[in-house]
Amino acid sequence: MRTQVKALVVGGGAVGASIAYHLARAGWTDVALLERDELTSGSTWHAAGLLPLFNMSYATSHIHDYSVKFYKTLEEETGLNAGFSVVGNLRMAQSRARMDEFELYAATAETVGIPHEWLTPAQIRERWPLLRTEDLRGALFHPTDGYINPADVTQAMAKGARQRGVEILRKRQVDSYEWTGGEWIVRGAIMAERGGNLVPSGEEFEIRAEHVVTATGNHAQRTAKLLGIKIPAIPVEHQYIVTEPDPALVDWRRQNGEHPVLRDADARWYVREERGGWILGPYEDGAPARFPFDVPDSFRADLFPLDLERIEEEYLSMIHRIPSSETAGLKDDYNGPICYTPDGNPLVGPAPGLRNMWLAEGFSFGITAAGGTGHYLAQMMVDGEAEIDMASLDPRRYGDWVTTEYAMRKNEECYSHVYVLHHPDEERAACRPLRTAPCHDRMKARGAQFGCVNGWERPNYFGPPDAPEGFDRDARSFRRGGWWQYARTEAQALREGAGLIDASAFAKHWVSGPGAAAFLDWFTCNRLPRVGRINLTYALTEAGTVRTEYTIVRRREDGFYLVSAGAWADYDRDFLRKAAEDMRGTFGEVLVHDVTTQWGVFAIAGPKSREVLNRLVVDADPGTVLSNARFPWLSARDIELKMCPTLAIRVAYTGELGWELHHPVEMQNYLFDRLMEAGEPDRLTLVGARAQNWLRQEKSYRAFGTELGRDATPLEADLPRFVDLSKEFRGKRAMEETGIRSKCVTLLVDGPEDADPWGREALYAGETRVGRLTSGGYSVAFGKSIGLGYVRPEHAAPGTRLMVRMQTRLWPAEVVEDSPYDPKNARIRVDG
Repeated sequence: MRTQVKALVVGGGAVGASIAYHLARAGWTDVALLERDELTSGSTWHAAGLLPLFNMSYATSHIHDYSVKFYKTLEEETGLNAGFSVVGNLRMAQSRARMDEFELYAATAETVGIPHEWLTPAQIRERWPLLRTEDLRGALFHPTDGYINPADVTQAMAKGARQRGVEILRKRQVDSYEWTGGEWIVRGAIMAERGGNLVPSGEEFEIRAEHVVTATGNHAQRTAKLLGIKIPAIPVEHQYIVTEPDPALVDWRRQNGEHPVLRDADARWYVREERGGWILGPYEDGAPARFPFDVPDSFRADLFPLDLERIEEEYLSMIHRIPSSETAGLKDDYNGPICYTPDGNPLVGPAPGLRNMWLAEGFSFGITAAGGTGHYLAQMMVDGEAEIDMASLDPRRYGDWVTTEYAMRKNEECYSHVYVLHHPDEERAACRPLRTAPCHDRMKARGAQFGCVNGWERPNYFGPPDAPEGFDRDARSFRRGGWWQYARTEAQALREGAGLIDASAFAKHWVSGPGAAAFLDWFTCNRLPRVGRINLTYALTEAGTVRTEYTIVRRREDGFYLVSAGAWADYDRDFLRKAAEDMRGTFGEVLVHDVTTQWGVFAIAGPKSREVLNRLVVDADPGTVLSNARFPWLSARDIELKMCPTLAIRVAYTGELGWELHHPVEMQNYLFDRLMEAGEPDRLTLVGARAQNWLRQEKSYRAFGTELGRDATPLEADLPRFVDLSKEFRGKRAMEETGIRSKCVTLLVDGPEDADPWGREALYAGETRVGRLTSGGYSVAFGKSIGLGYVRPEHAAPGTRLMVRMQTRLWPAEVVEDSPYDPKNARIRVDG
């Protein structure tokens, strides 16, 4: 047994085996894997082994696609058959809305290169006559999909890892992790079988590792306690049943081969063939979370009692869809734990606050994701960054505000929503409201329909003040939903008059100390602002891609106020603090304080915004405080708005004259009331995030998480004006060496009358796919759809005519100059 390794993987399921394999394949041959029981003894052993390529996430689609392709190569390398049955996956739809969902998904699949085809009910019936199709609208078929034997594919990856030098040790339970400043000391017990239970044998082990990866599945809460962090991965019960052979299926297979995997999304189940019978796996309401604190020592490869009443509706719907299955009796049943997270995406990446500790936890589709997770996590660990943006899976997307009850309730909700329509404007209700700005109730009374960002309630749009319960849910659509008219009114009102936006969810950090200026100058790619001024800038990864976008306000020579995306507060804080610690010997002491909850933020913008604020400014000469002479664009000042001290920043994400008003959060309601009173003469309009998103696209303002991410450099984002090449900064050399692989552009789209792009669609030049949209919406200025996206450099010139795939059709789109609305920024700089 090795006692010193480069990397130690803890957990011997499919995910852990894949990570060990891919680390070794990437060149880290000094790797060990520990499993507390036997390989596959967690959720892997009772998984149904499906490999669903369907996913709305660009990153997750890449992960699943890699897995499917990778599993097909394992037998040639290892000699072990992974049990992959490439039978295809038929995803059926009973409604037009479901077909709309499939069409939006197919847009993402197309950008990744996942093959798929569309089928009518008649075509379904002709190819698979066992199915009842008269109540279907159509289906989406993945010919490269299918199912795999979870134990076999795990053992194949484990053998491949061993062949590459990985040591795999079973019956090793980790009991402690200790960071020495340069390596981890991992200690634990060697386990033994006694009376059918797994217990410590009395022998112990100790391994030192430069890097540790935890892939502990259902034991994630135990892992979290040992590491002193929070991991919102808690299992939920998942049942499936296996029938006796169905004679009709047996006869069909004799002539046609194995039946494809079936998914009736509206009936909330999957079905696949199993030894002449059927496996039914439902995703019903009421499945409870289990093991919120730890898995009992007595629970090994065990199951829970089946609750047939809970899945009766889904069972009957299977009989309806496959009438011959009614005669097949039940053969086996399974009810086991499968880990979930609040948003359904796994937690893959660095552990918050810890060095060289990596998480791979919370996999609800672990078999599908295992291969790709190993591949891309190995890239992050070995190369410093993955080739795709993994931010949407980053464990630091959840902060310390997440509690056990929150994780349980959200994970139960996530399970029950596996087959609920996934509208792109979806907002799920569980555990809300939780984090609220003081003005929440005031805005709700004025019709605010809220979204949730990092737990914060944020207005998406403002409907009628007397909107009934469920109004927002009923307004959702894959096209222009019921909310669209309200967002358009808000966008027009801001362009023509003045609008007020609650931006309190922004992440805010105070960075100070004798080394602060030198550190931030190295940490970000733009030059630092002078005292009283602001700059937009980017912190880069070691690969030269965009790690975070910041607005930096220089309050004093050694004091900086950093504002970044609200969804990424913990992600940013962890990155800032670790970077400052790493460079302390170079730049001196740097203090980083998260002040997000201390400051509320209102953004006021529009041609009449100065007039509104002038009614509140307290100054010896109030009429000049907001003038260009005293308060120029891209500057910051302390002002008084009646009795509220305010840090006003002259910048507007909407592209109009405007200010961000950062104020003590305890004074927010006072300030809100004064602003609404002062705005009455100019009909100050409350504006939500959806209208703001449209407006920023008219100005070609890139957004972190869409246009800006860890898969593109700021030069590829076409933002050279925010990059100071005369100085040295983190990631500069890698950025320059990367060159321009693709380029971010703005497009106006002549699309369908009832829909706009969502930012997931493929772009074509003729018959060649040349890029993809990353944002989409409607432009009130141009009266048509708009989007931002990345295309090959040769297709980025303004005037280039492209096509965008929406609702299975190609629609004309034209690349336009950046900032097609007010390209000279005259409206932003207007004096008064």
